[in-house]
Amino acid sequence: MRYTIGEMGKSEIRRPISCIVLAGGEGKRLDTDKAFLRIGGRVLIEGIVEKMARIGDEVIIVTNSPQKYGHLEARLVGDIYPGKGALGGIYSGLRAARSDYGLVVACDMPFLDLRLLRYMILLSPGQDVVIPRVGELTEPLHAIYSKECLQPMERLLSAGRLKIIDFFPEVRVRYVEEQEIKLFDPQCLSFFNINTPADLQKARNLAGKE
Repeated sequence: MRYTIGEMGKSEIRRPISCIVLAGGEGKRLDTDKAFLRIGGRVLIEGIVEKMARIGDEVIIVTNSPQKYGHLEARLVGDIYPGKGALGGIYSGLRAARSDYGLVVACDMPFLDLRLLRYMILLSPGQDVVIPRVGELTEPLHAIYSKECLQPMERLLSAGRLKIIDFFPEVRVRYVEEQEIKLFDPQCLSFFNINTPADLQKARNLAGKE
């Protein structure tokens, strides 16, 4: 199924979805909590929550430090499997979600594109995972997961296997290919995340050009 860019703004194509923000990154190389970096004149997590609220029926932040996020308009949930990385965070958020689908993003993605995210939501019926793929690289922290993924995820977590894509053979996966992504986000900045001081400076430079 294909949609034009213009269709992305039509309210009649909205589908129920929970938006899940993973806020577990400690930002060790930045010596600070990445979620509270200031980019483009605002705090990163605040901008992400605001964007998610525009497309989701609820916003969930997965964090083991809820005291940091109490001022935000979001549900706060802790890790069911602490110390199990991003897979554990996705599982915890999806378990808590009120909708059958959860749109998962990381807390350090300053350039999320709402048109691309809406396109992915439109692709989700009949799928268990909708995930971007650029070349051979997938973007599991910018993806949609259905609750059908919970049992396969739990099996991996119980076995100590934390690679997210390892459960994909058990579910229905729709890859969003590079040519589709670039209709909305030509530079693929949606997947840019901040791990180092150089990343932070680049993000601030890019934000200044918007």
